[in-house]
Amino acid sequence: MSDVLEKTEETEGDAFDDLYGLTKETVAAVEAALEEGAGPETIRPLVVPLHAADLADLLERLTKDERLSVVHALGEELDSDVFAYLDDTVQETITDALPNSVLSTFVQDLDSDDVVDFLEDMDEEDQKEILSFVPAEDRALYEQALSYPEYTAGRLMRRETVTIPEFWTVGQTIDFMRDSDGEGGSDLPDDFYNIIVVSPNHKPVGLVQLSKLLRTKRIVPVSAIMETDPKLIPVDLDQEDAAFLFRQYGLVEAPVIDESGRLVGVLTIDDIVDVMDEEHEDDMLKLGGVSEDDFYSDFLKTTRLRFSWLLVNLGTAIVASLVIALFETALSKVVALAVLMPIVASMGGNAGTQTLTVAVRALATNELTTRNALRILTKEVLVGSANGILFAIIMGIVAWLWFSDPVLGGVIATAMILNLMIAGLSGVLIPLAIEKIGQDPAIASTVFLTTITDVVGFFVFLGLASVVLM
Repeated sequence: MSDVLEKTEETEGDAFDDLYGLTKETVAAVEAALEEGAGPETIRPLVVPLHAADLADLLERLTKDERLSVVHALGEELDSDVFAYLDDTVQETITDALPNSVLSTFVQDLDSDDVVDFLEDMDEEDQKEILSFVPAEDRALYEQALSYPEYTAGRLMRRETVTIPEFWTVGQTIDFMRDSDGEGGSDLPDDFYNIIVVSPNHKPVGLVQLSKLLRTKRIVPVSAIMETDPKLIPVDLDQEDAAFLFRQYGLVEAPVIDESGRLVGVLTIDDIVDVMDEEHEDDMLKLGGVSEDDFYSDFLKTTRLRFSWLLVNLGTAIVASLVIALFETALSKVVALAVLMPIVASMGGNAGTQTLTVAVRALATNELTTRNALRILTKEVLVGSANGILFAIIMGIVAWLWFSDPVLGGVIATAMILNLMIAGLSGVLIPLAIEKIGQDPAIASTVFLTTITDVVGFFVFLGLASVVLM
């Protein structure tokens, strides 16, 4: 049986290795070449065949100096699409080392949405200098895109679209796409999935899927096969809300419109997948009190970023300690209290974190709203109470047998029930309250939850003990 499992795991690993273009051997070969001080003629054959995403992964695994060595070795052969896949911190170390005249050549090879992503974190002065090398028409589009608020559809969208009038036929549309004399085909984006049907004032009135277009006879008007009620994304819509719409309705592309309803761009599924990944990663990191570029930052910056969060945690820990200090007399008389006390707080914290994780995710996906909050809150309180009763029985018996004191077992059992019930309540109310005041629930929820479960756990357990046992 073990042989079968090992063979299955080996087969799955081989399948993944065949699909993922960056192998351990390639990484080792590049690192060895850089360590030996090899020139471009040695490095280029190792990295040029890599897909842009795999080359980005390779650069992220190298040190700062090694990354720059690879970039300089590639020179003009560096695929501009690499910048669309790089971590922001890694991208910054590379762009800082290259002159703006060189960076402008990469800009001209990227899709408009990737150009905006490439430029948005740069200083305004660098943005202007790089865009000065770009044709005036494109420069105006990029400047307009950068004027939209960050994390909105306007920043995320691709400006290149495929549009046709609603009175065209299928045959005219196909001929338009096949045209390569500069009037049609040469202006089309490299990849697209839908054709946007627009009115004379350039407002979207429908979408035509390429698959449906190719299966339809040439004489049929596009108005007969178009989707007449497409999801139109406002240019100032938050990217999280745009991602929700894509997930909710299974969208692949969606037109983006300005305040007047005119078409200004298109959102595509590849950008939305990136948003989903970034938002999920961002929430997970915030729950831990770290930033998205923490992994690639130097130790001084990482230390500074984490210090502020740990300082907040220190403050909440002091609050919990003050509660313990209120029962100093009880602790000095019954040593068992000091032994059992952390168990109550720990169980409350873990139970609350479970509820909190579910609640933050539900808020992010619009599943938790003010309309159903009471129902979810009731459920989580009941779950906390039920688990509290079960663990109260277990821990009550353990404490009774451990210290030969049934009353002590009853005290910790009661404290366990109350703390887990409060943990379920707090796990829902805290993120709801934080969102209500316009803040991200993922940022501060954990600190407040830990403080509440610690304070309640210590206060209830030690308070009951001082009344019953003293």
